[in-house]
This record gives sequence, structure tokens and C-alpha cells, in this order.
Amino acid sequence: MSFRGIRQSKFRHVFGQALKRDQCYDNIRITKSSWDSTFCAVNPKYLAIITEAAGGGAFLVLGLDKSGRVDRDAPLVVGHKAAVLDIQWCPHNDDIIASASEDCTVKVWQIPEGGLLRNLEEPVVDLAAHQRRVGLVVWHPTVQNILLSGGSDNKIVIWNVGTGEPVAEMEFPDIPLSASWSWDGAKLVASFKDRKVRIIDPRKGSILHEVCAHEGNKPTQVVYLKNGSVFTTGFSRMSERQYALWNEKLKNMNTSEIDTSNGVIFPFYDPDTSMVYLCGKGDSVIRYFEITNDSPHVHFLNLYQSSDPQRGIGWMPKRGLNVNNCEIARFYKLHTKGLCEVIPMTVPRKSELFQDDLYPDTLGDMPSLSAEEWIEGKNADPILISLKDGYVATKKAGIAKVAPSILMSRSNHTNDTSKSSRTTLHHTSHETLASGATLPANIDLQNVLDDVRKLKIIAKGHERRIKYLEDRLAAYEDDDDQEDNEHL
Repeated sequence: MSFRGIRQSKFRHVFGQALKRDQCYDNIRITKSSWDSTFCAVNPKYLAIITEAAGGGAFLVLGLDKSGRVDRDAPLVVGHKAAVLDIQWCPHNDDIIASASEDCTVKVWQIPEGGLLRNLEEPVVDLAAHQRRVGLVVWHPTVQNILLSGGSDNKIVIWNVGTGEPVAEMEFPDIPLSASWSWDGAKLVASFKDRKVRIIDPRKGSILHEVCAHEGNKPTQVVYLKNGSVFTTGFSRMSERQYALWNEKLKNMNTSEIDTSNGVIFPFYDPDTSMVYLCGKGDSVIRYFEITNDSPHVHFLNLYQSSDPQRGIGWMPKRGLNVNNCEIARFYKLHTKGLCEVIPMTVPRKSELFQDDLYPDTLGDMPSLSAEEWIEGKNADPILISLKDGYVATKKAGIAKVAPSILMSRSNHTNDTSKSSRTTLHHTSHETLASGATLPANIDLQNVLDDVRKLKIIAKGHERRIKYLEDRLAAYEDDDDQEDNEHL
């Protein structure tokens, strides 16, 4: 009789240990929304949590060092007119965050250096194209200024955040529920309410492959793996929770049942270790698996268990972890009673030296391409950085107010360009005044230009809504005419 033994893995002994309460974040009015979202986003500088707000939508932004009890009147980001449904930090600038809301808009915010001292009401960019609530935002992993949004109008919109204009609009048979970009950002995979998972060419708007991944009616979550495979979580026809692995053409490689709970499972994928962490809404456990080329491809490692269910969950990027403690993941677990609990995941090692096998070069905060290059058809793998000497953030310039086509500039050349743009603008205004036109002395021309740009964006959104209503009215009138003719 053959004996296979225990499968060897350096991650088999990964364990989680929650920090003490005073090292966590307490007294937070966490949102009570029933929308299937994580409600939390984290980066190496800030923690953002969607909060309950009367008469609009808001989310809290805290510096990671602001642990302990949060003041009831702590400043919030409060620009939305309805509940905030999803938030995500920009991978290329730790001060930039995007939010999606029931008010049909996506807004992009810049957190001032040092964090919020007062409520932030004015976004850097206001993106209006959806006609119904927007429940999904996902930044492009390798390209600067490219953002995906998904709404209940069955549309996915790809935005160039720098110009505030959509690059592509794609309409589908049902509502997009989750989305993930491929490793180089050339393709994206999305799950929809019609139970389909589709691989999409985002620039052409064409569907490359599609499959009915899970037969249950509850939401499916998807993540694109580094090797081109797709990992999904969902429900069977009998409402059993499942995970599945699919190849690049959406041919099934493995489907396994987890349990019979009813909370949506959110997968968090680490491309450096090929590990997937499964965090279910309402669960008190976090399961983790390793994905390999050996059948059955998805191997259960272990689980972290606690006594309190999770309302939402945040996931720290690898560059924000403590490599000296062999920390390979860190979760920010939202409790129903207002606590955000910090849970580091650690690989036990005796040596205090840097562990090269645990920390291969990982995703940095430098974009590989500009938005214009990507729109033209170029693709590039992410720029990787080493964590051996600790993560050091690259210097980023502020948002260029005169040249909004570059939202997150990084180089001295860009700074010089924006300065010269301002100089040219002031020269032009002086020449205009000299030619006979006059402006009051207290008018700031730059503020006027910013207001005009915002009004143009709002006007375009209204134009789309008016066209939609006119089409609906025309269709209604045609139906009435047909009924009248039938009576005659």
C-alpha cells in the first residue's frame, strides 16, 4: 500500500495573531450597507473605512499610526450625495483613493500629507458616466491614471482619470459584481449577476471567453492570477460555497466545496507566494490556500480562527509589511461593533536575516506605462522592487492643477512642465488684459478654469442622462402608437 504523506510547503505553518486592542482601531461607525463589498482599503500610509452617514456617503481615512480609539467627530471624506459602496487606493500614489457610490458617480480624492485635519469635500476628479449606482472601482495595476468602474446600469467604464474622460464603455447583459486585471493589464476578468465570468479586452470592449462559473444565484468573486489562470469563489445550486480554478480560456481545472454558509467569500491573492486567502462575509475564519502546477492545483494550508464575525476586510500590499518579522500578509478585520482588528500573518523562522524565499521582488509603486501609451495598445509587466532594505516610497509631485491630464506626476521633468504651464497661463492672461479685456483684481483665473472644467464634466453626465430618457420616451411612444393601430 502506497503512502503519499503530507505535502511539503514552506507556508504550511503560516499563522495569524491579532494585535492587542490598543494597537487596533476602535469606535468606528462602520457602514450597515448590505452591498457585497469589503468596506475597507489599506496601503502603507493610510487605512480607509466606509462609515455610516446620514444624508450622504462618507468614509474615514486614518494614518496607520493613529491606532486606538477614534474620535466620534474625526474628519471624513464626505463629497458623495448617497452611500459609498466601494473604495480602493491607487497602487501608484498612496495619497490617492477612488470611491464609488449610489449617487451614480465615481470620485477620486487626494489625501493631504499628514492625513485629514478637517472634512474633505472636494474631489480631485469627478467621473460621471453611469446612470445607476456604481458598486465597483478597480485601479489598473501597471498603468498610471487608468481606473475601472462597474455600475448597476450593466456597464463597465474604463477611465483616464487624468483627463476625466472615459476610454471605453462596455455594456453587458447583467450587473458586474467584481473585476480583476491581468498581470500586465492587457485583459480583465469580471463576474456578473447572470452567473457568468467573462474575460474581456478592455481597449476593444470585446469578450474573449466566458463561462458559467458557479450555478448559485449569489455573487461570484474573481481574481486574475499571475500565470493567466482565473480563481473564483461562488455558490453551488444547493447554496454550498465553492472555489474554482480556471485556465486562461476559462476551462475548469478544479472546483471544490468549502461549506454551507451564506456569506460571500472575497479572495485575496498574493502573486509572490502564489497564496490565496479566502475571507467570507460574516465568517470568523480566514482560510488560505497555495496554488501550484501540481494537481489538484489548489492546496489547503491552514486557517485563522477567531470568535467574532467579520463585517468587512482590508488587505495590506506586500510593500507595507514588516519583513523583519517574516510577515507575509496583514488583514484589517472590521467587526460589527466598530472595531478594526489588525491580523498579521507570519511564517515562523528562527533566523533574523532577510528571507529571500519569502520575499521575492514584489510590486512597487511606479507605473510601467502612461495612460496614453496603454490606450495606444502597449502592455508592460509591473515594475518590481526588492524589500531587502525595506520599502522606501518614491517621491511624488502634487496633482498638477493646470495640466489635469497628468493626475499623479512623479518626475522633476513633470514638475518643471507644470510650472512652465502655469507661467504660460499667467502670461496669456496678462496679454489678454493688455489687449483690452479686463478682469477684477480679486478673480483667480486658475480657479475659474477649474470650475469650468468641473461644469463640463457635469454637463456631459446630464447630456447622457437626457439622451437615455429621450430614448426611453421614444420607445414608450412607439409602443402606444402600435397599441392604437391594433385597436383601429
